[in-house]
Amino acid sequence: MILTVTLNTALDITYRVRSLRPHASHRVQEVIERPGGKGVNVARVLAALGHEVTATGFAGGDTGRSVRDRLAGTPGVRDALVGVGGATRRTVAVVDELTGDTTQLNEPGPQITPAEWAAFQETYVRLLASASAVALCGSLPPGVPVGAYAGLVRTARAAGVPVLLDTDGEPLRRGVAARPDLVKPNAGELAELTGSHEPLRATQDARRRGAHAVVASLGADGLLAHTPEGRWRAALPARVHGNPTGAGDSAVAGLLSGLIEDLPWPARLARAVALSAATVVSPVAGEFDRGAYEELVGRVAVTDETWAA
Repeated sequence: MILTVTLNTALDITYRVRSLRPHASHRVQEVIERPGGKGVNVARVLAALGHEVTATGFAGGDTGRSVRDRLAGTPGVRDALVGVGGATRRTVAVVDELTGDTTQLNEPGPQITPAEWAAFQETYVRLLASASAVALCGSLPPGVPVGAYAGLVRTARAAGVPVLLDTDGEPLRRGVAARPDLVKPNAGELAELTGSHEPLRATQDARRRGAHAVVASLGADGLLAHTPEGRWRAALPARVHGNPTGAGDSAVAGLLSGLIEDLPWPARLARAVALSAATVVSPVAGEFDRGAYEELVGRVAVTDETWAA
């Protein structure tokens, strides 16, 4: 079983409008609601790839009930969310059909009490006992300690469970120091962590700070991996166009599934890039197009950067 942790779960709401204009009234062409938050997105993709997945984190209020109701309808994903008194947040994506651009609005999340945080940690320890890997994903809701991910990384390592960390800011900095097996920052998050805007140098520095392996998302330029086994770049020959919502989470699912299946790094990276691109071109935000994935995975170019300066 793969365990995904989403401390700041969300109800993702996507609005599609013909053209998004500031200071104007818009008629919404389509509304889509689904359970969200980075780890929940990862769980959904992993399940679609055929893996058994358990999703944990927090859920509360009417929004939390909506998240859980929709999660119950997701094949292959088991709900192990911990109930809280506050209301789960909503995220709103407004898709401009004319340009294809997406405007994202993210609420902060519920206030988590010390007792609720303690209850989650007990659940986490229990779930780790049957986990083959764990993904710690996304932002922290108010009330959760900034060093929360560092503690969860250490707990997973003590249990002998490989752990992937995907967050940003101070939670990332502290989490990296706890020595996760893999971190997956984007270019901006990596630069903030290391102070370097040169990806090869920055991934090397992130490893020195404690990460066993680093895979950086470089947007249209694909992925850059810096691991004990070597360094690789993986990218498609041409940029794909569409809605990037959830593309990074699909990449995380590709990397984690490749870890579980013990694939070599080039194959893991090709899967991650193809899943990410298939999410961008999907007509439903945050979902991947399986046909596009199967067509794209063979087109990903993976180059060995081990001896690059």
